[in-house]
Amino acid sequence: MSLIRVTLLGTSAAQPTLRRGLSAVSIRAHRDHFLVDCGEGTQRQLLRFAAGFDLDFVLFTHGHADHVLGIIGFLRTMAMGGRTAPLVLYGPRPFVDERLPRLVALGGGELSFPVEYRVLEDGDRIERDGYGIRAVAVEHRVPALGYVLEEPPRPGQFQVGRARELGIPEGPLYGRLQAGQPIALADGRTVRPDDVLGPARRGRKLALSGDTRPCPAFASAAAGADLVIHDSTFAGAEEARARETGHSTAAEAAAIAAQAGARTLILTHLSARHDTAPEPLAAEARAVYGGTLLVAEDGLTREIPLAD
Repeated sequence: MSLIRVTLLGTSAAQPTLRRGLSAVSIRAHRDHFLVDCGEGTQRQLLRFAAGFDLDFVLFTHGHADHVLGIIGFLRTMAMGGRTAPLVLYGPRPFVDERLPRLVALGGGELSFPVEYRVLEDGDRIERDGYGIRAVAVEHRVPALGYVLEEPPRPGQFQVGRARELGIPEGPLYGRLQAGQPIALADGRTVRPDDVLGPARRGRKLALSGDTRPCPAFASAAAGADLVIHDSTFAGAEEARARETGHSTAAEAAAIAAQAGARTLILTHLSARHDTAPEPLAAEARAVYGGTLLVAEDGLTREIPLAD
């Protein structure tokens, strides 16, 4: 079974606390391992939560320091570990094409592997083996992106009884039909996959907002998501501050998840004032959103199961 596992490495906004590190999410999807953001201390969090250093790429949501400064030391650590495979760093302009290369250069010296910088615009897709990632422009104080990981629909379940009714011998022909290939039987009949497969099953979907005000475009892109991870920096009483800084309240995040029809919502990027007492944020979100609700903690891990 192909894995989609999400580990929140850092869940604090702007500054670390004793309980929470700065923004970073580790995602294992199919054969890949990648990060969304890399705040200060991310490599220590990867060690702490046994998430691994075997990265294939990094997605940056935007260029604010609490989301990016960890990449400098992390690249050096990977080089000291003997990495030779290229590492691609994705994100919005002008951060990724102008500022990020200069930031990486601050580490000094040559790395043992190539680093590639690739700009993503709203609507751009990264195609991987078994899934894709879509960039979605969100509303922050600087150019910023959210990301939506999507799998294509999976074939329907194989109907063994129907296959037997059609006289298909068990064995390799079953596998070919499950793979979407028509087969020819010894009596000359052709059997198509639709003859023995049930309705197509939806692929899994994961949406991460990054730092943002409530954004209709993100809600639309996240429609039907199994899991939404959303900026929830402030409580409702702090809405003016949320507007000023380009963040969301917990209730606003919940409204986006409800609009998207998401099955699970994780509130993250919490202001330090809510570090040890996030219950009011959860209560405000539950008043708006009826799905499964979690308040992020460093090390929180969720696997998204395949749809039946």
